[in-house]
Amino acid sequence: MKKDIQIPEVSGVEIAIVFEHNDIYKTDDWNVYIINNKDVDLELVVIVSKGYNDQKISSTLRKKLDLLPANSFAKVELIQPELFALNNDFQVSFFENNTLYDKTFSFEKGTVKEGALRMIPVLQKRGVIVE
Repeated sequence: MKKDIQIPEVSGVEIAIVFEHNDIYKTDDWNVYIINNKDVDLELVVIVSKGYNDQKISSTLRKKLDLLPANSFAKVELIQPELFALNNDFQVSFFENNTLYDKTFSFEKGTVKEGALRMIPVLQKRGVIVE
């Protein structure tokens, strides 16, 4: 029965971890963003994130967005730099035209660091991105 369920491949959606200045608190923070590069809106977006390695596992975060408009982005969470020593997974599920899509975006341990930052045009900020 499980083999009969078809979940289409996700494209045009990305997760980025961005290093940016927080003007309110006067700090430099790492934030996670979801980017919708599609020409259609994404509905009921659910993001579940966790960090892990052989000895540790972080708490699980869940975030829901009712709507992520076409060609837009949204800030998901603040992420502590200590978590970059772990593998970080972001499982993203959403509806597009009444079809369910699901994909896990993975940042391997040690891949998020200042030396790996690149300009992300849609955000106009520097970060690390996973497609």
